[in-house]
Amino acid sequence: MQFAPLIKEVGRGTKGARDMDAATAEALFGAILDGQVPDMELGALLLSLRIKGESAAELAGFERAMQARTARIDVPAGPRCVLLPSFNGARKQANLMPLVALLLAREGIPVLIHGRHDFDSRESPFELLAALGLPLADSVQEASAQLASSRLACLPLARLNPGLDALMALRPRLGVRNSGHSVAKLLDAAPGRSVRVVAVTHPEYLISMGEALQRSTAPEGRALLMKASEGEAYAHLRRKPQLYGFINGERHELHAADSEDLDWPLSEACEAGANAALIQAMLAGESDIPPRIQEQVSVLAQLARD
Repeated sequence: MQFAPLIKEVGRGTKGARDMDAATAEALFGAILDGQVPDMELGALLLSLRIKGESAAELAGFERAMQARTARIDVPAGPRCVLLPSFNGARKQANLMPLVALLLAREGIPVLIHGRHDFDSRESPFELLAALGLPLADSVQEASAQLASSRLACLPLARLNPGLDALMALRPRLGVRNSGHSVAKLLDAAPGRSVRVVAVTHPEYLISMGEALQRSTAPEGRALLMKASEGEAYAHLRRKPQLYGFINGERHELHAADSEDLDWPLSEACEAGANAALIQAMLAGESDIPPRIQEQVSVLAQLARD
């Protein structure tokens, strides 16, 4: 594959750059994930796409290349498996993503937490999981066995898609995110048996990710598109969440957003031990579970059992 002509097209700046068609984007992203693009050309392409932004056709091609290289987990009989990505970690407040997972698992719904962590300025979600007694599985097979036995498994992204993991690992080296961070939100490790949780930070991604989910949701698959909290896949504790379900490619508004805030305290327990203690207290009934978390869990349970 010749990379210079592609760089010439996508690297002309915000006004002069041209989008790739879906087939070209799929071939390029596949080459990137397979480690076939030299470092200089890879850096030029990633930064050019960062400046230009991915078109819908490019994102569709990138997603197809990613899914073709993503390992599949075995989901036990019963409800679909909720896929909870984690790529950020806690910054100013406690990370309650594991609380969502544990509440769902307690209801018999399988949950796979997957991701990676690069931020020196944030508390690692994987240290939090370890503090909760939820170690990372060593393989897809081990994660599948944990789903069958305890309905909850945690797996590094490197075990599901090594090429995507390596691409996302370039963020500290390049200084900015790349297209891998966008497409990773759409990863599906159990097509047709999953509920993908796609949590976005910026409002414009509600549009682009929504369009992608309408294209890519498998006939028996489900997805939840929502606003993230500090980049993690749990609802903001004060704002009424924007929760959009995708069933057979059709979008459903599951909880409309409004401008009214809840008077709910935000815990600053970011350190793994303190964060884990807070979650354990909520699970034990010693502290109240935030209403927004209860709403998110209810919606995910509905999508998993539908």
